[in-house]
Amino acid sequence: MLHRIVLLVVLALPTFARAADPPITYEDNIRPIFRQHCFKCHGEDEQKSDLNLSTFATLVKGGSSGPVVVAGRPSTSLLYEAITQDDPAARMPPNSPPLEPAKIELIRTWIEQGLRDSAGSKSLAAARDISFKPSAGSIGQPSGPPAMPGDLPPVDVPQTRRPLPVVSLAASPWAPLAAAAGQQQIRLFKTDTQQPLGVLAFPEGQVNVLRFSRDGKLLLVAGGQPVQLGKVVLYEVTSGRRLAEIGDEVDAVLAADISPDQQLVALGGSGRVIKVYSTTDGKLRYKLARHTDWITSITFSPDGKQLATADRAGGIHLWDPASGGILLSLSEHTAAVRALAWRGDGRVLASGGEDGKLIWWDAEDGWPTVTLREPHTPSRPAGYYGKLSGGVLALAFAADGRLASAGRDRKIALWNASGGSPQYFECDALPTSVAVSSDSHTLLSGDAAGQVHFWQLNK
Repeated sequence: MLHRIVLLVVLALPTFARAADPPITYEDNIRPIFRQHCFKCHGEDEQKSDLNLSTFATLVKGGSSGPVVVAGRPSTSLLYEAITQDDPAARMPPNSPPLEPAKIELIRTWIEQGLRDSAGSKSLAAARDISFKPSAGSIGQPSGPPAMPGDLPPVDVPQTRRPLPVVSLAASPWAPLAAAAGQQQIRLFKTDTQQPLGVLAFPEGQVNVLRFSRDGKLLLVAGGQPVQLGKVVLYEVTSGRRLAEIGDEVDAVLAADISPDQQLVALGGSGRVIKVYSTTDGKLRYKLARHTDWITSITFSPDGKQLATADRAGGIHLWDPASGGILLSLSEHTAAVRALAWRGDGRVLASGGEDGKLIWWDAEDGWPTVTLREPHTPSRPAGYYGKLSGGVLALAFAADGRLASAGRDRKIALWNASGGSPQYFECDALPTSVAVSSDSHTLLSGDAAGQVHFWQLNK
């Protein structure tokens, strides 16, 4: 069998973090840097652009262009942007080499920690509560038994020269059921026993996206053939019947999702445009044309009131699915965003990208409440001096609020609901997809070698 399922049962042990380092402060860490590099133009004697960096109070006040630091947000702080510019003509300090990386990192961390003045000062960044708060009534819970496949029709599995990467995995939100992507097929199996349940045919080509509906009764499958065909197909889980075909793209669909009420399907790909279709008649409702590069991820919020989309340039946008109007633009990633995932309570959107960042966003106002910059950085091989790629490749929230992430370090990480206390799981091949079973007891991962792995989780 070209695609084999490998069972790896591991009792994961938590990784304990070392004691926290003391916070970085203006007086102890930042003022000495400014004194050495900035006071000539922005000190007591001269204040170009009306900016004085010689005291904490005048720094926070800003200059003629307004505030230069935003507590908790280095990426939107003018001061940080000025010292990290690639263009020497725009970079500060002027007519000088760039600041040493260690000094830039101190300034970045100081802003991110909340602009503390001294050791006794409190962070100026507003405290945020992103604790997991399950809904009183579970969204989408079916009234009867959860949908499971019955006797599925036989499918001729296409033969390939080698197993293809499992680029997408999906777990039913209510049943012990998971689906794995393949070439012209979708494999179904039980998450508690790893028993194969059958195969669904997708003759359109490569499966790039798998999503279960919120009630678990439908399976969305999207993909196609590059530069030839792209389509979204909705399958009935119990029978395997094709219920609807959405879209007629000239390139493979790379991202797609179905709304919680099952009225809308959103899809995107290399065309850089999000297309939103009605499932009742298959007609295009509207287009969303704000992205500047290929669409890499699309996901509706659990309550259906927001649509999150991401692209290959690092852009993330939140939309109103009812009107197609834009709600927020989230700008922290500097490279392709590979995955988006909503937490079950809808309060948090997670994103992971090729820049190595893993971010928990406050869905209400788009604030990056937790930013992990190197959660998946590979170990440096002996004698290797180049830059290591530590991208985040896949994300999936568990029903209990934990987040699973897959990265280029060949590890799966499982984070608590607030983005801490990671548990790590080693993979033999590069992990390309991740999912968590409906009961949060089983972690699944697909890899570049065409295998699906299982780990048993501690609650």
